[in-house]
Amino acid sequence: MIVVKFGGHAMKDENGAFATSIREARDAGVTVVVVHGGGPQIAAALSEAGMTSEFSGGFRVTTPEIFDIVERVLTEEVGPTLAHTLNSYGVQSRALSGRQESMLIAQPLTTLVDGTAVDLGLVGEVTQVHPHEIHELLKFNIVPVIAPIASGVDGLLGYNVNADLAAAAIAGALDADWLIIMTDVPGIYRNWPDEASLISSISVEELTQLKGSFSQGMAPKVQACIDAISAGAKAVRIIDGTDARTLKSALLGEGGTLVFA
Repeated sequence: MIVVKFGGHAMKDENGAFATSIREARDAGVTVVVVHGGGPQIAAALSEAGMTSEFSGGFRVTTPEIFDIVERVLTEEVGPTLAHTLNSYGVQSRALSGRQESMLIAQPLTTLVDGTAVDLGLVGEVTQVHPHEIHELLKFNIVPVIAPIASGVDGLLGYNVNADLAAAAIAGALDADWLIIMTDVPGIYRNWPDEASLISSISVEELTQLKGSFSQGMAPKVQACIDAISAGAKAVRIIDGTDARTLKSALLGEGGTLVFA
């Protein structure tokens, strides 16, 4: 089983490269679960609403007003559009919210990856995954397309979860063979942004020792690699999703940065 996090600028998928790669993987007998982000779409919706949002340590500070827009964009626009695209390429898919059937349960995220205490509002960290709905769709050969929105323990509040970290939690809960994180850089840089410092492979133990040195959007991705393997995934590969060829290579076990147990 492979969990693919599809997000950022890779989500344009103008020529259907992502959908085609998923179809080819499915045709080869690979079970696939997709977790999607939607940062550019959320930013556009916030701008249209005349709202601005701040980032801290790679996380979007989420007020209740911002959360409403985030949830709407992810669950009513991005997820259904992605599922429609996959279906049009012959991959049976269904968009889901992480709040459905209490799939993802979260609590407020109060600490950044480097250990700094922070108030991010309605940003959550996943504490429980209930994958029943995922398994039900997979029984019928349907690819789940999951929005990273979680419920609080009481079911009343919703939380905006970083898509990389949501994908990591889901990959761990499913004991996935691979978590593939599609982003807009070729992988993890030991000395960001020095391209010559791209790491081809690294153990989760060494990455844990280095994680405090990463900043901005790369910090949650590094934490996602660590979390996924700690929770049960076998390995993680971070790739440049803006290049149509990289997902095919990653599905063959090549390219990007490999994080292993």
